[in-house]
Amino acid sequence: MNKKAFFLALITVIIWGSTFAAIRASLHGGYEPGHLVLVRFLVASLSIFIIYALWPGVKMRLPRKEDALRILILSFIGISVYHFGVTFGEMTVSAGTAGMIIGSSPIFTAIIAVFILKERLGFYGWIGLALGFIGIILVTLGTSGASLSLSGGALLVLLAAFATSVFFVFQKPLFQRYKPIELTAYFTWGGTIPFLLFAPGVFDSIQQATLEANLAAIYTGVFPAAIAYITWSTALSLGDASSVSSLLYLEPAIAILVAWIWLAELPGTLSLLGGVIALSGVMVVHILGKKGPVALKEKAT
Repeated sequence: MNKKAFFLALITVIIWGSTFAAIRASLHGGYEPGHLVLVRFLVASLSIFIIYALWPGVKMRLPRKEDALRILILSFIGISVYHFGVTFGEMTVSAGTAGMIIGSSPIFTAIIAVFILKERLGFYGWIGLALGFIGIILVTLGTSGASLSLSGGALLVLLAAFATSVFFVFQKPLFQRYKPIELTAYFTWGGTIPFLLFAPGVFDSIQQATLEANLAAIYTGVFPAAIAYITWSTALSLGDASSVSSLLYLEPAIAILVAWIWLAELPGTLSLLGGVIALSGVMVVHILGKKGPVALKEKAT
């Protein structure tokens, strides 16, 4: 991997890893989860991508008629469902734990690749999947403390992890016809529409929230939801996709570190153990287990 691709990919993963703590900071600072996700994606939709679309000299193509429905469905799954799950899930799940659950999404990607795309998975691949699911179970059980039950928040984040896997598997054919930044803009605009259901009371939330909460909301709209996608797609265009994607293994660790520094928040012992096991499973699937192109997630935070 060349230095520029490595640097851009590393910056992207650091930004994405910080997202979970920023969401928690906004929720703790007075935002309702529905208002937060709406503000975040209005910022992304109306600032970065509108500016790009209207920038002099930029010729942004409209989606083809035959692709419009696919883009809308994927927008709903990859943006609306994903960010609904993460944001509402983090009402009760710590930032580091949410990062570990989302970091396990390549396990779901591998399942989709095997059962839907009919890709083959070797012996080590199945071992990796088993490890991954054991890890995910331990992470989610760890969110409920001594009760050892699946919390509602953990289930919402698990739903988000599954949604992002579906999103990145089924959007791949569209990259043959559109630039990554064009697709990201379409997905962001389409995925923002369902969040308008949370519009009532949003201005009250903004006014009542702390300065830290408002700054964190703006940060998550400008950087993780917009700029990081641009740096990620650029890194992929400059370097080998497999090498660039391997940096995603750092994301859960960054999520835990940022949450510890920013919020003084750490996942429980059981969740940390589960995170290590899940990440080991992901690495086994990706490095040893695939006989076909079982893809790592390329992201939706």
